[in-house]
Amino acid sequence: MSKENTMMMLPEKRLLTEEDMQIWEGSNTKQELLQFVAALAEAVKGRENTQIVEPVSEAVEMTASLLLKAVSDIIERHPVEENETRSRFGKPQFRDFYDEVQTSARELIKTAYPSLEEGELDQLVTYLVESWGNKRRIDYGSGHELNFLCFLFGLTKYKVFDLERDATNMVLIIFIKYLDIMRTLESRYWLEPAGSHGVWGLDDYHFLPFLFGAFQLATHKHLKPMSIHNEEVVEMFAKKYLYFGCIDFINSVKSSTSLRWHSPMLDDISGVKKWSKVAEGMVKMYNAEVLGKLPIMQHFYFSEFLPCPEGVTPPHESGSGNIHDEELEEELSHVHGTYGDCCGIKVPSAFAASEADKKTHKRIPFD
Repeated sequence: MSKENTMMMLPEKRLLTEEDMQIWEGSNTKQELLQFVAALAEAVKGRENTQIVEPVSEAVEMTASLLLKAVSDIIERHPVEENETRSRFGKPQFRDFYDEVQTSARELIKTAYPSLEEGELDQLVTYLVESWGNKRRIDYGSGHELNFLCFLFGLTKYKVFDLERDATNMVLIIFIKYLDIMRTLESRYWLEPAGSHGVWGLDDYHFLPFLFGAFQLATHKHLKPMSIHNEEVVEMFAKKYLYFGCIDFINSVKSSTSLRWHSPMLDDISGVKKWSKVAEGMVKMYNAEVLGKLPIMQHFYFSEFLPCPEGVTPPHESGSGNIHDEELEEELSHVHGTYGDCCGIKVPSAFAASEADKKTHKRIPFD
C-alpha cells in the first residue's frame, strides 16, 4: 500500500482470528510497539515520580497543561446525578463525557500540536478518543490504556516527542496525569472492568503503571516486592512510586483487606526477590497478556504509524474509523469464543461494590 493511500485510511480494527494473531505475533509493528514500552520503562528506572527531566519540552507541557487539562475539565461539566437510582454498574453520565471528548478531540490535538498535518490529525484522533473507555458498555481496561500508549507512540512517530529527550517525562508527567484522570473517571462514573478476568488480573483496569512502577523500583536498595503487604510502607511510598500508588489505590477500593484474596496475581508477584526481576517479568507479561491476547487485540486499531501486517483479515466495510460497528464486534466475539472475556458480561464496578459495603456494614470503634 502506498503512503498516499495509507494517509487516507482511518485507523481500523483487523485482528479477528487466532490466525491473525499468529501473524501479529511476528510482526514488526508489534515489536516496535513493545520496544516503545520498554524504552519508556527504562527511562524511569530508579526515578521517583517527582524526578522529572528538566527542562520540560513544550510538547510535554502542552500535553499535560492543555490536552489532558481539557479532558479533566470535561469531566467537571458532566457530574453524576446524586438522586438517580443507585446501581452497581456504570453511570450513564459517562456517555456525555465521552461524547464531548469525541467532538473536541481533533481540535484539542490540533491546538496542542500545531505542527501536525491534517492527515496526521486524522490518524491520532481515534486513539485519543478510545483512551478513556467504551461509551456503550461504560467500561475500561488495559486495551483502552493501550490506546493512550498508541497515541503517545504516534506523536513520537510524527516527531512531536523526541524519545531520547522526552521519554522520562512522558511517563512521570504525561502518563501519571492520564492515570489520575482515569482514576477520577473510574471512581466518578463507576466504570466497569473491561473483561471477566476478575481477581486473576493485575488490576481491574490498568497494567502499565505496574510495569513502569517496577522499573522505578528496579534499582532500589531497600524496598522489596514483599513490601507491598506492609500498609505503612505502601502509604509512605504511594506518591513516590507508581507501583506502590497502585497498591494503595487498590487497598482503598477493595473491601477485602488482603491482596491474597482480591489480587492473587499481585500477591504471587510479591514473592519475587528483586524488583529488577519483577520489571523484567512485567514486560514479558505485557507482551503475552495484553499484546498477545485476541480478546484485547481484536479492539486494536492499525494506522499509518502502526501498520497492519500483511496477511491479516481484510477490514470490514463498517468496522473502521472512529465509529466502530458494535453489532459486528459482538457478533465476532461470539464467533471466536471471546464474548465472555472482553465484553457482554457485566462486571460490577469495585467502586460500586465498595459503596454498597459502606451502606450495609456498620463500623464499630475498633473496625
